[in-house]
Amino acid sequence: MVDPRGLRFTAAVTSVVLAVVLVTGSGWLLLAQTVVFAVGAVAGVRYAPYGLLFRALIRPRLGPPATTEDAAPPRFAQLVGAIFGAVGVAGFLSGITVLGFVAAAAAFIAAFLNAAFEFCLGCQLYLFFRSITVRGARA
Repeated sequence: MVDPRGLRFTAAVTSVVLAVVLVTGSGWLLLAQTVVFAVGAVAGVRYAPYGLLFRALIRPRLGPPATTEDAAPPRFAQLVGAIFGAVGVAGFLSGITVLGFVAAAAAFIAAFLNAAFEFCLGCQLYLFFRSITVRGARA
């Protein structure tokens, strides 16, 4: 279970990083963000760098959360971010900058939706795929 405020904080930091990527076209910065995504997908969002920052510096000032959320959907969202990040890095570093910008923009949109509106696109994809597999298992 994770603190939803931490998820929004992480999404806000990610949005800023991806905005800088879109302004600068830096494949190396996108690579760093992709590593952050990958850590979140593999170790969990609580142990990703931005999650650790939230837990150490911000959460103690806020007190306990009113509610918590299942960690699986945000973890899947981090995997989706890592995939888009990897595609973007490949685009930037291979000279196909349009691919880099499109992948980074898609990741930015998803992160911004979460930060600004608390709408986690990757989480919704997780729930959609889970509903398909549950229905398929019943058939």
